[in-house]
Amino acid sequence: MAAIGQQCCKSGEFSVDQTSTTSQSNNRSLIVFGACLTQFTTIGLLFSYGLFFKTFEAEFGWSRTLLSSCTSIAFLVMGILAIYGGRLADRYGPRIVLGVTGALGGLGYVLMAQISEPWHLVAIFGLFIGVGMSSHDVVTLSTIARWFEKRRGTMTGVVKVGTAAGQFAVPLIAAFLMISYGWRTALVIMGSAGIVLLLIAASVMKNPPLSKTVSNEPIKATGGGFKEARRTRVFWMLCAIQFLFFPTLTTVPLHIAVYGMDLGMTAVIAATLLSTLAASSVIGRVSLGILNDKIGGRNAYIMCLIPVIASLIALIFITNTSWLYIVVVVYGFGHGGLFTVVSPTIAEYFGLKALGGLFGIVIFFGTIGGAAGPIFAGYIFDTTGSYFIAFATLTVLASLALVTAIMLPAPKPVEG
Repeated sequence: MAAIGQQCCKSGEFSVDQTSTTSQSNNRSLIVFGACLTQFTTIGLLFSYGLFFKTFEAEFGWSRTLLSSCTSIAFLVMGILAIYGGRLADRYGPRIVLGVTGALGGLGYVLMAQISEPWHLVAIFGLFIGVGMSSHDVVTLSTIARWFEKRRGTMTGVVKVGTAAGQFAVPLIAAFLMISYGWRTALVIMGSAGIVLLLIAASVMKNPPLSKTVSNEPIKATGGGFKEARRTRVFWMLCAIQFLFFPTLTTVPLHIAVYGMDLGMTAVIAATLLSTLAASSVIGRVSLGILNDKIGGRNAYIMCLIPVIASLIALIFITNTSWLYIVVVVYGFGHGGLFTVVSPTIAEYFGLKALGGLFGIVIFFGTIGGAAGPIFAGYIFDTTGSYFIAFATLTVLASLALVTAIMLPAPKPVEG
């Protein structure tokens, strides 16, 4: 049986265990659980980092440019490794990739508790956290696409609810830990818990084994190969869209809490901005995931980008903390949706055969833009005392992403 399974994987066919309907259901439930837990932990910890800005500014005198640069380096590392992580998961399965990267990412937060010099923060956050983030999307979502052929968009949305739950809960927990035990102990607790949770999540992740689906239809790795897809105009348009909108997705969550503190909020109250964003993004993730299956990736992109652009325009002029919550709600819907539509849209255009590798390249282009966004916003604030130019620039980039999405052609039927 092992030989048969290996032969199937080499031939590019993936399908769900047919031992029994109950077994199939349990397998799928575990895959969704593992993917959700990976998203919850990885992104929840990442979103909590912005809460430490004021503490680091007060204790070390570090600028927001420096603090933001760590995130930028982490996103660059994530993007580079995502290409290889996706292809490794295509070949060897998701478990080992998620286990190694998850353990290193959690260790990074533990090590951050010992920082005292700027280079400590840059090296630890940029490298360890970057490695930790490198597989959370490309591996989990490409695995979900293989297990749920008929409902890729819907199930991607369900998994991305785990991201939103992490964004909602973990910053609140982090704020409580900082107040109760100090920031160094808080980071040790957060990192240690992260290692445990991510290893648990990795342990249940796998590609579908040889057999048939519940409907007795084999799930084949359809579509052209890695090289064929890279020769198409559509693939590079998807890369461009990711490059243009991703700076917003990395900058707003990182700076929105400290922006609220600049307007007079306490750290705990500012953490509720992140929780509000997360709660709103749940609606975007689920609804756009379902709609993606019905209306296609092109239209789903458009529905995500419009509220993002509207909220960025509002952030340029807002000065009232009450209005800030309204803007965050609108932004959160589009933010959540954009994290949901990418993987199923790539599968819609190019099939499953090289999904992990292609998704990794698209993510890489996103992280180039995403890496620039936070450090640019931090530099603008340090030099002007305002986020005006930063939010205006993000508005222009997101608008270009919308134009590119509108120009996407209708996908052709994917052949095996």
